[in-house]
Amino acid sequence: MSAREQPQPPAPEAAEPAAGRYEAVVPHWFYCKVTGGRERWVPFSAQDSERLEEAHGSGRDKEDLVVPTSGGRYDVHLKKRQRVAVYWEEEVSEVRRCTWFYKGDKDNKYIPYSETFSEELEEAYMIAVTLDEWKKKLESPSREIIILHNPKLMVHYHPVATSDDWGSTPTEQGRPRTVKRGVENIAAEIPNGEPLQIDHLVFVVHGIGPACDIRFRSIIQCVNDFRNVSLSMLQAHFKKAQEQQQIGRVEFLPVNWHSSLHSTGVDVDLERITLPSINRLRHFINDTILDVFFYNSSTYCQTIVDTVASEMNRLYQLFLQRNPLFKGGVSIAGHSLGSLILFDLLTNQKAAPEEDEQSEEGSRTASSNGGIEEVKEILKKLELSEYCDVFEKEKMDRQALFLCTEKNLKEMGIPLGPRMKILHYISSKMEMQDQRAAAPGRSREHRAEPGSPSQRDPDSTDDGKNCQYRDVGLGQVSANYPQLNYKPTIFFAFGSPIGMFLTVRGVKRINPNYSLPTCKGFFNIFHPFDPVAYRIEPMIVPDLEFEPMLLPHHKGRKRMHLELKEGLTRMSVDLKNNLLGSLRVAWQSFTRAPLPAVEAANTDAEVEAEASAEKQPETKPDETPAAVKEEATLINVGRLNGGNRIDYVLQEKPIESFNEYLFALQGHLCYWESEDTVLLVLKEIYQTQGITLDQPLPGSQ
Repeated sequence: MSAREQPQPPAPEAAEPAAGRYEAVVPHWFYCKVTGGRERWVPFSAQDSERLEEAHGSGRDKEDLVVPTSGGRYDVHLKKRQRVAVYWEEEVSEVRRCTWFYKGDKDNKYIPYSETFSEELEEAYMIAVTLDEWKKKLESPSREIIILHNPKLMVHYHPVATSDDWGSTPTEQGRPRTVKRGVENIAAEIPNGEPLQIDHLVFVVHGIGPACDIRFRSIIQCVNDFRNVSLSMLQAHFKKAQEQQQIGRVEFLPVNWHSSLHSTGVDVDLERITLPSINRLRHFINDTILDVFFYNSSTYCQTIVDTVASEMNRLYQLFLQRNPLFKGGVSIAGHSLGSLILFDLLTNQKAAPEEDEQSEEGSRTASSNGGIEEVKEILKKLELSEYCDVFEKEKMDRQALFLCTEKNLKEMGIPLGPRMKILHYISSKMEMQDQRAAAPGRSREHRAEPGSPSQRDPDSTDDGKNCQYRDVGLGQVSANYPQLNYKPTIFFAFGSPIGMFLTVRGVKRINPNYSLPTCKGFFNIFHPFDPVAYRIEPMIVPDLEFEPMLLPHHKGRKRMHLELKEGLTRMSVDLKNNLLGSLRVAWQSFTRAPLPAVEAANTDAEVEAEASAEKQPETKPDETPAAVKEEATLINVGRLNGGNRIDYVLQEKPIESFNEYLFALQGHLCYWESEDTVLLVLKEIYQTQGITLDQPLPGSQ
């Protein structure tokens, strides 16, 4: 023993640094996410973990303390160690305060030990560091062996067999697994957290089926992606506003109607009549494609619109309860069929009742006075001004004029000649209106277009605010459309078939004066290869051909393959024009009659003048200079989006341009992770608050 005690004198000096080396481990909070039967432990953001640790350190976790996390979308019950979704239904997740981890077998992800066993490991580690005594063995509750060799090497041995028939003690069997102490040693991606301030709320409605993207994920997961992309876009393009604390973030909440529709018992009825062959395909059709037919059924359409409206109203009230200081606006977004559902809901919304009453009373007096003046203008146009007093005495406004018959005019004392002029004017205007609104297989009262003037009053300048109350005017399924508890600021449609459905319903043209009653903004965003998407602007301006607005790339330029394609197109146009011009000049020089030599100089000048004059008109129709593109952005597309452009097309990726058909399905499901789409949404939302991008993107409005 004395020989072993010889090196003891320096021990006190070494003991102090050994004791000083121990530092308590910093815990981090995790929750268990189960996907496809596999567990995955996900770290909370640094912000949420600090809040949970603070609540845990206060000793209040013995009570049923609830801590909001993930931007307020999930609540953590500290006592139960559970994470519960707030706005939608989701399985409860286990929550754990983690300090020690071991590497899993399947995916090499680190798995946290239980809190009690982590405390045992930490205590053993503290003793080993303090006394510098290693090679310690610990047995886990599942009879697995953990050996602490040194601070950098700690191993977990998993037994090969689950039970030992011979009753032997567990040994170091199986492949060793790495053990790590502290979250900083496992290379976990820990997000910083979301800004606490919420500037705007957006409800997102899904399309057909329970899956919303190519990976068959739910609307909740897809909206989570959309929200994450929005946070990165805010940091990249609204950095100045964030640094000046002018903005926080935009909250996106999913709205699910598919589960409510298919919980009505209709799936059982369909199962009874579905053929047994190609079972998976038939099940897929019943679960997805048939949603379109359900929406066109009056019974199930009512279920869908009731579910969407009530769910958005419920989410809005719950959001206000949890965020009492929220003063921002609300917008709505719909993908595929979801955009059509929202469009039909919005066309059937009414302004606030008090506003309606005031506007109706004001319009009555205004229309009575203004209508008489308009009748005077009509009579003046017909050179019948001497009868203005007669019509004014009878309080005849324009609407009453178009309801007049020959008998009425005769009773007013209007002579035969003027009567014929007035009746001919009325009938000609009615015929013009009928020709404009005519649609095959529909009676006159069913031909109203969105925002079109009354058919009994073809010269009406009414802006169409009241037309949305006539459901048949839009050809919609007969349903009682519920009212929303708020007025949406903007309506975003992703990959939307609204244009196609309106056309199928018999709406040939949308009145430029028409606007959604309670929503002043409308953006129709689509991928160029999306097979479900249709445009809206050609229904407002049918006589003018123009391209949709090209969405600028979020990095501030057009994709290189598109620039190359445009450059080659311009080059081919220039070559064609130059070649045609040269051939035309040569042909004219051969076919021209010979002239005296005295006029040779004049001839050369004329040929050059004619050649240059002919080249100019030839290049104009083929080239698309910047002035034409600039003019395209100034096209009047009506009031549906407040006078601004409605249709916006994404730029396809280089690989997508090789085969349009191959990427058609991907084109319909790409919006959830599209930075360009998210950036447009953020830009338009914050523009309503007077906040712009740090650097304007080229080609944007």
